[in-house]
Amino acid sequence: MENQKRIWLVGGSSGIGLELVKLLLENDYKIVVSARDATSSKDLIDLCLAYPQKLYLLNFNVLEEDLSLKIKEAWSIYNGLDIWFYNAGVYDMMSIKQWDKNKFINMNSTNYLGVIKIMTDIVPYFIKQGHGRWIWNLSLSTYFGLPNGGGYSAPKAALLNLAQSIQPELKLNNINLQVINHGFVKTRLTAKNSFDMPQLMTPQYAAKKIYEGLEKNSGFEISFPFKLGFFLRLLNLLPYKISLALTKKMLP
Repeated sequence: MENQKRIWLVGGSSGIGLELVKLLLENDYKIVVSARDATSSKDLIDLCLAYPQKLYLLNFNVLEEDLSLKIKEAWSIYNGLDIWFYNAGVYDMMSIKQWDKNKFINMNSTNYLGVIKIMTDIVPYFIKQGHGRWIWNLSLSTYFGLPNGGGYSAPKAALLNLAQSIQPELKLNNINLQVINHGFVKTRLTAKNSFDMPQLMTPQYAAKKIYEGLEKNSGFEISFPFKLGFFLRLLNLLPYKISLALTKKMLP
């Protein structure tokens, strides 16, 4: 089992994913990193040169219809995988007056359906192997929908619901499914936001928190930062008359 350190990271060419790749390499993981442009990413190429035995770059677009051959390739590089980590995501803010169905379809296809496509093909590999972990990177916005963010949070919330649904069944097959719900991270995606982002984190900090949770391998959810998570959980517990009145005040 190679000490449970064979990981496929989907979405690792920038932001949190790239910083997590660096941490994993420093801690002796063997990694398949996939992204649409993985083999042309200077950052990933440099890491590949520094860790030639531990890093494999795979061009992979979750929007493609048939991913079976790419999934087979990711599985075979290190003769199996201990962890499948889904980190791919796209983000756009949209008000109801400026709703762009094509942007929403793209977010749904990447943030939700991409997981479904990979999961369908990869689950037989893990079941046959007899062990494994799946980690899906979601968002604290899965707790409660916020103004102008529904196009992003709706697919993420659907993914959380799916994870809750299939986790017990996967557990019976010795596959541990975990989700990561995190707050605002300073990346090219959140650079689109025109509002103040509470507890904004660097990608390095977020990657460190994720790595710490990954190493502990405990619980269904890795969640941070605490204050923002607590506020959004509270919104979810309050009567809608109160919670929706509060989110209405967040409108620009």
